[in-house]
Amino acid sequence: MAVIGNIRKHSTFLVIIIGVALAAFVLGDFARGGGGSRDVNIGEVEGEEITIMDFNAKAEQNIENKLQQQKTDRLSVDEQFRTKDETWNQMVYSIIMDKEYEKIGLSVTPDELFDLIQGSNPHPVVVQYFSDPNTGKFDRNLIIQYLQNLETMPAQAKQQWIQFEKYIKEDRYRTKFKNLLIKGYYVPEALAQLNFEDENNKADIDYIAATYKSLNDSLFIPAESDYRAYYDAHKETYKQEATRDIQYVVFEVKPSAEDIRKAGVEAEQIYTDFTKTIDVQRFVKVNSDSNYDSTWFVEGQLPVQIDSIMFNSPVGTVTKPYMENNTFHTARLVAEAMRPDSMKASHILIAFQGAFQADPKIIRTKVEAKALADSLYAVLAKSTKNMGELAMQFSDDPSVANNSGDLGWFADGNMVTNFNEAVINSNKGSVTMAETPFGYHVIEVTGKKPEVKKVRVAMVDREIIPSNETYQNIFASASKLATENKTLEQFNEYVRAENLSPREMPGIRKMSNRIPGLPNPRQIVQWAFNENTAVGAVSTVFDLEGMFVVAVVTKAIEEGYPTLDDIKSRIELLVINELKGKHLAKQMEAYNGDFEKAAAELNLTKTNVTPFFFTTRNLKGFGAENQVIGSVFGLQEGASSQPIIGNAAVFMVKLNSLTKATTPPSYAQTISKLETAFKQNVEQDRAYRALEESLEIKDNRIRFY
Repeated sequence: MAVIGNIRKHSTFLVIIIGVALAAFVLGDFARGGGGSRDVNIGEVEGEEITIMDFNAKAEQNIENKLQQQKTDRLSVDEQFRTKDETWNQMVYSIIMDKEYEKIGLSVTPDELFDLIQGSNPHPVVVQYFSDPNTGKFDRNLIIQYLQNLETMPAQAKQQWIQFEKYIKEDRYRTKFKNLLIKGYYVPEALAQLNFEDENNKADIDYIAATYKSLNDSLFIPAESDYRAYYDAHKETYKQEATRDIQYVVFEVKPSAEDIRKAGVEAEQIYTDFTKTIDVQRFVKVNSDSNYDSTWFVEGQLPVQIDSIMFNSPVGTVTKPYMENNTFHTARLVAEAMRPDSMKASHILIAFQGAFQADPKIIRTKVEAKALADSLYAVLAKSTKNMGELAMQFSDDPSVANNSGDLGWFADGNMVTNFNEAVINSNKGSVTMAETPFGYHVIEVTGKKPEVKKVRVAMVDREIIPSNETYQNIFASASKLATENKTLEQFNEYVRAENLSPREMPGIRKMSNRIPGLPNPRQIVQWAFNENTAVGAVSTVFDLEGMFVVAVVTKAIEEGYPTLDDIKSRIELLVINELKGKHLAKQMEAYNGDFEKAAAELNLTKTNVTPFFFTTRNLKGFGAENQVIGSVFGLQEGASSQPIIGNAAVFMVKLNSLTKATTPPSYAQTISKLETAFKQNVEQDRAYRALEESLEIKDNRIRFY
């Protein structure tokens, strides 16, 4: 209701905003050239196109599925974005794997699919959805009955079944593919032996280390050739995604002092009318930005401004308006009563076809459900000793398998209204009935807490909405920044002069959907990556939820390999360390492998490590030094290594002793461990990831959302 009021109040201003947006859209097409034609492909996988039409159809289906799963009528903007991302991943996966299945000759035949649905070894999801609620066991007759009735079901149910079948088929393909990889993996005994020895052969070593930090950086000035050599050797390490850095200024649309004053006058009029109205619920519906709440409250649960008044005043009392969180609130005491804070009950739910959340397999009519409920009520009214057994036999509540109909303790108001009031109005130990959207309930009241005073309060909440004039003034401020400053320098100078507070967001990626403090910032991300947006470009005004935003691109990194100049400052210390490493290694080489002499004359401390394994990940005192670790097990006992240039120092290592692991009777345990590790990699879709990385995938999503 608040949203509708907002639109109504600012309709003229919205026309202006929409006009500006349309103009930008049209001018953008002219600037792009090509007669206004637009690319209809959202992506491409190894030459196979993904059109925006196909993508949208799939995304809409996924959104609809989520709406049904979450039992809601809308998804948040962020949830919609994530669902679209999932859709993209699904479509790419499908294209890649379908090609792979065809290449290796995998198939799922109609007979196989039939067996997965109706055969002796059904798919797990079929078992999940078509099991007898009383026994928990798969009932083939339930699925046969469902399929026989499918043609008479709504179109939505038919579509759901198609998706259900498709999932089963695709899952079967995935299972076959993974099993093919897992069963095809073989570990020879020689490889198992090598792995066993790597993990269990123990070395005793000494090492010395001449650290790079012991030398002054100023003594080593890299030449351009040094930078180039390092860059060429490590280029792959610096491969990068496309990113953008931006600064942005947020102009929040907040009510002005005049807006608050006018809202206060309106709230006073509502207060006067609220004291006179007869139909309280209708008054709240017409005048409040929030729905009427019929909850019964105990003392201490209401806002502090009204709690004491509502518990110490006669029914009909209305509180004077008070402002909190940019909203005026007015309350009226509707009713008071002595009610238990919580209750305990068991029930049998008799659902019928069309009832809320009823199992699709239920075909009884509402009349038949009422007749069955009446019969059960008549039996239980005489004696409740068989309540649990009857619940297990007749109840359509899915939880009955776990609780035999016993709902345990529940707070007043936590159950659907008619059920809740039926328990409230019945004595402990009695049996009653209630009709709710779920069906008919036969209820045994098994417990009640002592009654306490509760009140029912009607609240009128009126959000203070910025006026059209306020919107225009704030938009004008944002527009001035955007239109009068066209470079980064001008942007920064204006921000300083006007004492604005710019924010920064580095490293935005093409499919980023989060910028601190901004709701749904995708339009800003799309602008930042537009081919016509250069570094230093200042945006137009972005109209987000309750704010205007102006942004400027401060840095752009394109996908691929950076130039040497781009990363020279990042690699400078690493290049200097390489020069230090060569210098220190040359000093150590003069000792021709004499470990003790090198340690003494270079004044280096000997460090002993034992036990030391080939699978060791870190060298004591230095962290990951793979060159050192790898060199140890190539030495003879008593021998010393030549200088080893590492990450943080130049090392010499002496192998004091090597203790070979005792040969086990069998390498079966090692083989099993390696096979398990491989299986885990397969189950984690590492094979798919490898395929994905090896293929050319064009991702144009930034153009569309």
